[in-house]
Amino acid sequence: MEKYKLGLIPGPVKIPDEIKSAWKNDYGSSDLEEEFFTLYRDNQSLTQNLLHTHNDIVITSGEAMSVLWASLKCTLRPGDKLLAVSSGIFGEGFAEMARAIGVESEICAFPYDEVPDAEKVCEHARVFRPKVITAVHCETPSGTLTPCLAEIGKIAHEVGALFVVDFVSSAGGVPLNVDAFGIDIGLLGSQKVLSLPPCLSVSSVSKRAWEIINDVNYSGYESYIGWKNVPSSHYMPYTHDWNAMKALNISLKMIMNEGLDSVIKRHNEAAKLCRDLGREIGLRLFPKSECYSSPTVTAFYVPEKFSWPEFDGALREKGLAVGGNYGKLAGKVFRVGHMGSQADCDLVRGGMNIIREVIS
Repeated sequence: MEKYKLGLIPGPVKIPDEIKSAWKNDYGSSDLEEEFFTLYRDNQSLTQNLLHTHNDIVITSGEAMSVLWASLKCTLRPGDKLLAVSSGIFGEGFAEMARAIGVESEICAFPYDEVPDAEKVCEHARVFRPKVITAVHCETPSGTLTPCLAEIGKIAHEVGALFVVDFVSSAGGVPLNVDAFGIDIGLLGSQKVLSLPPCLSVSSVSKRAWEIINDVNYSGYESYIGWKNVPSSHYMPYTHDWNAMKALNISLKMIMNEGLDSVIKRHNEAAKLCRDLGREIGLRLFPKSECYSSPTVTAFYVPEKFSWPEFDGALREKGLAVGGNYGKLAGKVFRVGHMGSQADCDLVRGGMNIIREVIS
């Protein structure tokens, strides 16, 4: 479906008109203009405020998978060890990606409908002694939110590992403190809470991480090294997307003007409404406990009397698009995305009413 009246997909989300306005202007070359580097610097500062960090901020072109790869290729060599904390598809994905580049990877695994347990992670890390520990804050396909990042960050530092966290689908919509959680590399995508197209990736990078990055010295397209001194050097590895950077600036300022606490409250209210209405309709929540659920996305089982294609098709006939799923959850679990511009109670109520009509 190219267009739909009502979208509750868990990314890419609906783009507000204020953010779309960034594509109405023609810009010069980002490599040559001081205005671009001023904009880059401002986005770095705004992102530091969003993530509660003093770490460096690297902003690159491309969808968030590019920095998931960057975080591994820039810190690991063949034969190094990675421990992936996993309660879902993306957690497992870190281990699969690391194995593809010759890294010895183990998974500290938890069921998809649960969340990681810090004590088990600590035990695994002390025995395995990895160079990098990865975790996913919001497992979007499962609709869950990992609650123990601070504890995992502590054990990572205890065993001398870098702590890499995918908060692509959570940052800006839930409380997140990069410095307090001990996150060395944090990964954020533009198409979720930030409400942009999938055009930019944002990383927070600690001093510990830079030391490892410089030692590994990976030089591929995803490499962080060329971004270390942007914007002070006035040099970048490639020509940046100025329009997208302007859109990011608008998005971050919208969040700050609303107030981060208010934005988080708005996400919690939209999530609660979604789940309350889901129960009224007769939907079954996928996570074993509602307290495992993320404020940015809700995962429900597909109603038993429908196959997923039938259910999805019936919703789309009425103008509603929600998210399907992948891997083990494909055809069994669907997702309602209430993140960024879609963390709106009126929007959620409208979508859930359509689901009610289809089911009944």
